[in-house]
Amino acid sequence: MRIILIGYRCTGKSSIGKRLAQKLELPFYDTDTLIEAVDGMTIIEMVDQKGWEYFRSKEKECIRQVAMMKDCVIAPGGGAVMDADNAAQFNDDSTVIWLKADVDTILHRLDADQATNNQRPPLSDADIRQETEKILAERTPVYCQLADITIDTVIFSVEEAVEEIYRCIDRHSS
Repeated sequence: MRIILIGYRCTGKSSIGKRLAQKLELPFYDTDTLIEAVDGMTIIEMVDQKGWEYFRSKEKECIRQVAMMKDCVIAPGGGAVMDADNAAQFNDDSTVIWLKADVDTILHRLDADQATNNQRPPLSDADIRQETEKILAERTPVYCQLADITIDTVIFSVEEAVEEIYRCIDRHSS
């Protein structure tokens, strides 16, 4: 069983992924964390110093490696789905779960998350609301297309989302 959690920033990929992996007794891989460990710098430092293209190439390499693993939970970065090769890796023998939230919830979570300023580089020159609305509009059709299961993290707490995913996985694999 390989579970891929996709979704925009602050939709719960890391927090839900860790708890889901614990419940399923599987390893959890957050591709951003793996990339930072290999490169020895944060994503924001990487993007500031080497650009988005460099980060996306590192992300693609990391996804190629973790996609070969079985029996794990993987949380790629929110934009990883926009690369066709990454998307193909996600659908290969995986259950893809889209964790979604509305713009207001995402902005509230971004504001409340202390890691935002240190770990999440801006995706555009627009203000954060305009950026989130634009990028989310671009990615939503891709998230929807890739997803086997969709979980609205606005209506579920982390624990409730984990339980709902567990139930859905059980039904999906039957």
